[in-house]
Amino acid sequence: MLKATLRSFLAHKGRLLLSALAVLLSVAFVAGSLIFSDTVGRTFDRLFASTAADVTVSPKENLDEAIPSGATSTLPADLAERVARVDGVAAARAEVEVQNITVVDERNEPVSPTTGAPTLGNDWNPTDRSPVELTSGHAPRGPTEALIDSETAERANVRVGDTLTVIATPGSFKVEVVGIVTFTTTNPGAALLYMDTPTARTKLLGVPDGATSITVDAAPGVSDETLKERVADTLGGERYDLRTAGEQAQSDVEQLGGFLDVIKWVMLGFAGIAVLVGVFLIVNTFSMLIAQRTRELGLLRALGADRRQVRRSVLTEALLLGLVGSTLGLAAGIGLAAGLIGLMGVLGMNIKSTEMVIGWATPVTAYAVGVGVTFVAAYLPARRAAAVSPMAALADAEVAGVGRPLKVRAVVGTVVAAAGVAALVGCAVSSETASAASLLGVGVVLTLVATVIAGPLLVRPVIRVLGGWFPALFGSIGRMSQRNALRNPRRTGATAAALMVGLALVGGMSVASASMTKSFDEQIDRTLGADFVLQNANFLPFPREVTERVRDTEGVGLVVRSRFAPIALTLPDSDRVETTAAGYDPRLDEVANITYAQGGSAAALAPGRMAMDLDFAREHGVRVGSAIPVEFQGGRRAELTVGALTDQESSDGFGMQGGVYFGLATLERYAPGAQDSALYVNGAPGTGADDLRAGLEGTLETYPQVQVRDLADYKQLVHEQIAVLLYLVYALLGLAIVIAVLGVVNTLALSVVERTREIGLLRAIGLARRQLRRMIRLESVVIAVFGAVLGLALGLVWGLCTQQVLALEGMTALAVPWGTIVAVVLGSAVVGVVAALLPALRASRMNVLAAIAHE
Repeated sequence: MLKATLRSFLAHKGRLLLSALAVLLSVAFVAGSLIFSDTVGRTFDRLFASTAADVTVSPKENLDEAIPSGATSTLPADLAERVARVDGVAAARAEVEVQNITVVDERNEPVSPTTGAPTLGNDWNPTDRSPVELTSGHAPRGPTEALIDSETAERANVRVGDTLTVIATPGSFKVEVVGIVTFTTTNPGAALLYMDTPTARTKLLGVPDGATSITVDAAPGVSDETLKERVADTLGGERYDLRTAGEQAQSDVEQLGGFLDVIKWVMLGFAGIAVLVGVFLIVNTFSMLIAQRTRELGLLRALGADRRQVRRSVLTEALLLGLVGSTLGLAAGIGLAAGLIGLMGVLGMNIKSTEMVIGWATPVTAYAVGVGVTFVAAYLPARRAAAVSPMAALADAEVAGVGRPLKVRAVVGTVVAAAGVAALVGCAVSSETASAASLLGVGVVLTLVATVIAGPLLVRPVIRVLGGWFPALFGSIGRMSQRNALRNPRRTGATAAALMVGLALVGGMSVASASMTKSFDEQIDRTLGADFVLQNANFLPFPREVTERVRDTEGVGLVVRSRFAPIALTLPDSDRVETTAAGYDPRLDEVANITYAQGGSAAALAPGRMAMDLDFAREHGVRVGSAIPVEFQGGRRAELTVGALTDQESSDGFGMQGGVYFGLATLERYAPGAQDSALYVNGAPGTGADDLRAGLEGTLETYPQVQVRDLADYKQLVHEQIAVLLYLVYALLGLAIVIAVLGVVNTLALSVVERTREIGLLRAIGLARRQLRRMIRLESVVIAVFGAVLGLALGLVWGLCTQQVLALEGMTALAVPWGTIVAVVLGSAVVGVVAALLPALRASRMNVLAAIAHE
């Protein structure tokens, strides 16, 4: 049996190649994502471990910043002198590192990374643990000299002697580049600017006697933990954050982890789609191969092979296919990881491909996925093969699966569909976002499974409609192509299912994204009343100098500032909620249209007062007049009175969770140092919009990071943000289509082999080669369109339910992108034509007499 199995596998290697490609793609994405994340993780582990001081003292950060406030926490620089006197300290240094400054060249072009990585301003205080070394020029001396890293210099074409403008919190100033520093370790993608310590403290930090951290070196024989305890005893452990080198490195890795996790999960998403769609392809391939080998399997049974041996033979072929596909997929995954590492280099994050990490878990996972998926997909066809009766096989019975009843599928599909529909209905009527989202997930999975199970039941009614116009247009050729697609509903359903999965995903996400876009457009129309909004290109805060210049611009009548700050609320129901609050100038009503359930902007923005979203307030027992303890960054505390409750359609109102906002006077008192995040500008009486835009753009010419947007620009910005999600979905669709095309090609190729004698007879009675190719193309088109119709119908239902979940968050508008849906259906027809090219060509080249004599 083993010898027969190996011969059978080699005999059908051409037919199994397309299935192996599906295994290869899924394994490649899994292996590539693991290798890439392991390599980047190991690289940055080494980077942070080699550059972290034995102990680092930094200001206490009691709250996480979901939205940057622009404030830089500081500690006294002379703290380093106290730390230096601690027993076991070899050296202590007060250091300055300011994130997200802006640096522009003499042409007012930013020299910052284009990837969104920060530009860091530091004091030049090199040690043996510094990530850079001075490779040209000299160290900065005085307030007008600076160093820049070599990669930023090369990217922005900056040379020693050039003049740069630095835009920092205290204001903007010019520096001359007097030296270039080069990374001695991995460059994490940031741009680095170094100045001498006094200049960094005054011009970057804005605190002449301040620092952002104290780095401490341990004396020989003193462990990091011991040194940390001694420093904590001296400084008071509750006032500052103290971390050992290991803890600091771990903290840095965790901050980077979010970025790496996004890449990892996106790639695993591609792998999941590849696995799911590949299962249909493998099931179909093995089902057709077994159907075509009915007589061969019958002979084996007649010669003494029992059912277990036949089943084992088929599963062995599947294992061989899985091993081949997994091996090739692992190799492709290594190449994919190398490509991603190269892409990171282009984006500024230089990782050496020679340091690629391939841990033991990667090949184990790769083979587990590839072999496991293939084995599971081949199990049902193997059971059907073992159930073949020797006498029926020797009698050359009808191909398995053509005439078998679909009662079991009907019952199981109905039960699963009923459960899925119930979950989706529950999602649509739920009033809580969390439960609605959970029911949506359950409903999506169940309805997808139900459609796959019941797909063959839908083949005959749907394809009769879709292919009903074939006879009228193509005559007998069209009639035969339609009947060929109807001949084996199981096969047609499984082939179409591969395309259905991808298109269902696209349909659902298209409806969701279109609804989000329309909802945001309506919210912007209702809420935004300013002529222009000024924001940083990457949404980071900007220096107050920008606000002052904008106020002095000719034609500007009103400027309302917006800032953000992390806070923690202690609510009447004893819940502690960390969120982000916004702060606004008093004349907010002139640039924004806010719907209040109680109170108004005057009460909300008064000193010591705050506003809150109505639904959030009800949930936590808050009413107008309630005194709410509020904790700000750095441990500052206040008790603010709720002066107004908003009833915006978006449940978050103008802030994050809870829609909390208050006046800028309150924010400046308890969260000093925050920078403006946006400016809402109205023109002075008699100033036209075009003149005001021209004036603002002229003012901001030296601040290229700040953009001027009107209502249409603001909407376009939102559209672009949502489009990023759509691009990911379209990429998943592309992968699903590639595998679906392989599935259609495989099905048609095996179908051509199966119908060799039939094709020979048709050719003998006068069917031309062109007609034969057209018949196969039409069959392929109707199968592809059938999959598209099922997928889009399912996707529309998912999209409508997703919109109901979004409505609970205030995005109530519903939009169905009919243009996209029509384009997808037409595209599926093109997919069908492309998939049929090779099988149709092969069929048309058959020798007529040899085909008639084929058994």
